[in-house]
Amino acid sequence: MTYTNLGRSGLKVSRLCLGTMNFGPLTTEPDSHAIMDKALELGINFFDTADVYGWKKGEGWTEQIIGRWLSQGSRRREQVVLATKCFGSMGEGPNDRGLSARHIRWAADASLKRLQTDYIDLYQMHHVDRSAPWEEIWQAMDQLVTAGKVLYVGSSNFAGWHIVRAMGSARWRSSLGLVSEQSKYSLACRAVELEVLPACRAYGVGVIAWSPLDGGLLGGVLQKQSEGRRAKDVLQRRIETMRPQLEKWEGLCRDLSEKPADVALAWLLSNPALTAPIIGPRTIEQLSGSLRATTLTLGEATLKTLNEIWPGPGGEAPEAYAW
Repeated sequence: MTYTNLGRSGLKVSRLCLGTMNFGPLTTEPDSHAIMDKALELGINFFDTADVYGWKKGEGWTEQIIGRWLSQGSRRREQVVLATKCFGSMGEGPNDRGLSARHIRWAADASLKRLQTDYIDLYQMHHVDRSAPWEEIWQAMDQLVTAGKVLYVGSSNFAGWHIVRAMGSARWRSSLGLVSEQSKYSLACRAVELEVLPACRAYGVGVIAWSPLDGGLLGGVLQKQSEGRRAKDVLQRRIETMRPQLEKWEGLCRDLSEKPADVALAWLLSNPALTAPIIGPRTIEQLSGSLRATTLTLGEATLKTLNEIWPGPGGEAPEAYAW
């Protein structure tokens, strides 16, 4: 495993980030614990979760599973760069969601309790809150940092101009500001190349890619269909709409003698703006298989073909659509 700095910070994280959204709903607690043990064994030290994961409102099911794993000791907590998120609804009250100072403080304390730890390495705003002023947000985050409950702050699902506003407000307060942005990014979803990636590069904000296989679309869906494995209905409709494109994609991967998922992850890792893609394995086999992407180098001809199959927005704004 190779490591890189999280944005402009001095924190070292693995080039693959272990996503835990499946822990609980799709992966049992014993299997989730086994996956986390294996991740550490493979050198993956970057774990990502959120208070809403588990999808039982207010329970933080996934965080609880991680907390019970951390409580087993053997330096698990010391070895992990632990990231979680706040914003989503955790109750029925009007203040049980969002980025008000009240909710940020309450959500952080609740996550710490569920995770059975006294600090969060990376505390991420799961979405922009257009009703909360940045002065309030940074005051709450700075208090958590001062108290030692949070070490670094990140964002998720922010537009480029949200990142600029967040960083401008943080600098006015002499705060470190954002060290990372977690965005949906894959060969099949490249809108962040217009403004999010340039904004992150300009401010030294690391980029963490969620859904790097675009909900399974880039994971060899046509081959799985031929093996008699049925995709979810939503994915099935996308397959039929994009079949010619997918045939070219999977054909290229066959020519490379590589699994489509590995090529999709390797393409992301070839981008210097990217810190790590988030992998969401449901089994240890899926986890171990993901490591191939970290050693797979894509040549210029392959990268050119990938851009032809999966054209992005045309580069950065405004040149992508103007001159």
